[in-house]
Amino acid sequence: MRYRLLVLLTLALPLGACSDKKAPEAYAVEEVPLSQVSADLAAGKTSSVEITKGYLHRIETMEEPLNAIIMIAPDALEQAAASDKRRAAGQALGPLDGIPILFKDNFDAVGMPTTAGSFALEKNYPAADSEVVKRLRAAGAVILGKANTQQFAGFRTSSLLNGSTVGGSTKNPYDITRTAAGSSNGSGISAAMSFAAATVGTQTGGSIVSPANVNGVVGVKPTIALVSRRGIVPISLTQDTGGPMARNVRDAAMLLNVMAGSDPGDSWSAEADGHKTDYVATLSEDALQGKRVAVIRPSGDNAAVVGETFDKALAVMKAQGAELVDVPADILVDPRPEMRVTLLHDFKEDLTAYLAATPDTVTVKSLADLIAFSKADPRENMHKMDLWEDSEATQGGRQNPAYIENMAKALKMTRDDGIDRILKEYNAVAIVTPTGGPAGILPPDGTPGSGPIPAERGTAPGSLTTATAVAGYPILSVPMGLVNGLPVGLSFAGTAWSEATLLALAYDYEQASHARVPPPRAHVTAPAP
Repeated sequence: MRYRLLVLLTLALPLGACSDKKAPEAYAVEEVPLSQVSADLAAGKTSSVEITKGYLHRIETMEEPLNAIIMIAPDALEQAAASDKRRAAGQALGPLDGIPILFKDNFDAVGMPTTAGSFALEKNYPAADSEVVKRLRAAGAVILGKANTQQFAGFRTSSLLNGSTVGGSTKNPYDITRTAAGSSNGSGISAAMSFAAATVGTQTGGSIVSPANVNGVVGVKPTIALVSRRGIVPISLTQDTGGPMARNVRDAAMLLNVMAGSDPGDSWSAEADGHKTDYVATLSEDALQGKRVAVIRPSGDNAAVVGETFDKALAVMKAQGAELVDVPADILVDPRPEMRVTLLHDFKEDLTAYLAATPDTVTVKSLADLIAFSKADPRENMHKMDLWEDSEATQGGRQNPAYIENMAKALKMTRDDGIDRILKEYNAVAIVTPTGGPAGILPPDGTPGSGPIPAERGTAPGSLTTATAVAGYPILSVPMGLVNGLPVGLSFAGTAWSEATLLALAYDYEQASHARVPPPRAHVTAPAP
């Protein structure tokens, strides 16, 4: 049975055209770039209310069976009307004013509960916005609603738990028998299907770039603490970050312009203001010209699946003037055993700190409380919670000497001997590799597996996605094309604070390749009754 915390679009909302499932008035939002929506608003060609109704109509008629959305903001159209009023008075707040954005359901947003996909937090109505939501709201964005997520961003069990108990099991929009991948799966689906102008996800291990890869969108995982984590249900402050997900690089850069920056509520972000820049202004169709880029080619079974598509992507980059240099496929060591130690200690410390600050309506105030609730509640107790139990058994958090030693090893492995070594030895500005393979068949919940953080090395080769996660370095994925009708992505990664370079390189590739193909089902609107 599929649960919903809020029934989609049947709330007491003044939905107008959406409530009777008739087509929205004038503005067709399908595949329209955020930048174009912004330009049309500025030119007076449409209104935020019309645009918001367009997205709501798509969600109402096309969201099933994808299970991408958990809830719609009760005041979504009121926010849009307020934006239109500002614009009419000549007081628009900037290029995002009136633009509807969806957020993964681990971001606090006033007026909606932050559930992280768990009924333990169904009454978690925050008193304040997360810093990311606060910044986008201040820029005039319409906080449209919450996207589905793997429960607690995928950190509960090493067995499969696709989607969440609150939002149901997510489905890939290109083939609903396949996975939407990663805990920001609802955000990836929503961006692909034009359920919003763009979306926001989070990544700890690979949960922005992985769903970007299989849903055919752009996903940006920034340097740790370039974007504040305050008000996001955590796994690990050492590795957590929010990041934009969109249908093209420019739109992602527009979001990052607003999201990035220092926040006193996240002390780790103190350096962010000194490193942020105008990411849109640095985009260029000549960015690859003369740039030396390190190439990690796929190996094993993945080479046979994505190798030809990757070769075509490299040919595009070379035609744009990039100098490509191959590096050994096994140059990166798998750091997941070290990441396991980090995340197990951090989760207990960081989640308990978050829960302690939740309103009194939330009865779970620690990881131990969460475990007890989930064992007792019939809506939750059908799933294992071995990662929680292993985390609860840790002691000392980030002050544990074994933890400190592990972190030093992990950072040396992924920074000094990993990404920074590659960039230095090969005199490269960035590293490029396939983000992953096409979406796999979705197995039943509870299917055993090694999980995201196995205790032993060797269950998978080293990957650029995992290396950047542990190093705290940026990585982004941009669509590379289709393999047997399913999208795959191209990753660009670099050292700390290199987002502007990575976005510019990816933009040049994107504009030269035009490799993104929207989901076929995105073009089919449910008929009016």
